[in-house]
Amino acid sequence: MNEDWQLIESCKHNDSDAFERLYIKYASKMKGVAFRYVNDSAVAEDILQEAYIKVFVNLKTFDTKGSFEGWLRRVVVNSSINYYHSIKKQQEKLSDLGYILENDGEEDSVDENYDYSMEELVESIGMLPEGYKMVFNMYVVDNFTHKEIASALNITEGTSKSQLSKAREYLKKVLEKQKTVSNGI
Repeated sequence: MNEDWQLIESCKHNDSDAFERLYIKYASKMKGVAFRYVNDSAVAEDILQEAYIKVFVNLKTFDTKGSFEGWLRRVVVNSSINYYHSIKKQQEKLSDLGYILENDGEEDSVDENYDYSMEELVESIGMLPEGYKMVFNMYVVDNFTHKEIASALNITEGTSKSQLSKAREYLKKVLEKQKTVSNGI
């Protein structure tokens, strides 16, 4: 029985030293795998941690007939792909925010010719007062209904709608100000 199989068997019996040794043995190589997908060292480290958690949770189901390193690599690759999909989904939602802000049925909406970057939108949302931010994120980003928001936050539906309206107005002002500054006006 080689060293990996011994470590795996020890891990299956909740030996924390074996977990650590197994982690250390492959961490550098697997971080490199994740890094190839995300090109960001901190994100690759996060993906690696997520992958190892999955591996340790599912280690009892690992069939020792195959290669542990190959199995671990597959988990890291899948975790990297899941990260890519989650970021892509977030970016799609954020790019929709500009449209939502511009087309909320009001005449004084922001200039449709101005393209907001992801960074500007995320930064602007981060500047919202807490109540506005919570409702805005739940409604616009996570697609909650006003009824669901009201229930989750223990407020009325009317308050949820009001907070959303105020959040949009606040964001429009912040984004307009950013546009003015970036255009040198």
